[in-house]
Amino acid sequence: MAARSRAGRLTRSIAIAIAAIAAALLPLSPAHAAYGPDQPVSVQVNATDPYNTPLARLQGTVAFDDGTAMFRYSLQLCWLRAYPAPNLRIFINGTTQHYPVSAGSTTTPGCQQTSLYAAEVNHGAAIANVRFDVTAGWFYPGMQYNTRTRSFTSDNPFT
Repeated sequence: MAARSRAGRLTRSIAIAIAAIAAALLPLSPAHAAYGPDQPVSVQVNATDPYNTPLARLQGTVAFDDGTAMFRYSLQLCWLRAYPAPNLRIFINGTTQHYPVSAGSTTTPGCQQTSLYAAEVNHGAAIANVRFDVTAGWFYPGMQYNTRTRSFTSDNPFT
């Protein structure tokens, strides 16, 4: 009987050792890109009327991964006095449009509405820069409808 329990303990000890070695050799999660520091994003769109009416404001951050093919953003688009609501577009390397991913909305003092956008984007190729375009419209003079686009470009520090 003692020989059988000794053999059982030896078998369990070997099994535990193999499991520990396997756990140490296998990664616990897939590899992730290492992101550089968050870079501020800021765009202000004002009308070209005599009052320089503020229409929309975009604020937030963007960060690039050290592999140069990914970036992440976290943005807030404040709808001030534009009509209709302002529009956000994101361009990678000046040409590829990325549709912003909505993360809901919130209330911010002075804003009719604040739209939230956040995502991690894998472009699959080298990213030199990302441009954020905000377009807003207004009526002036009288019933003449106007639009204006203002942009902010963030360069990838790893390229």
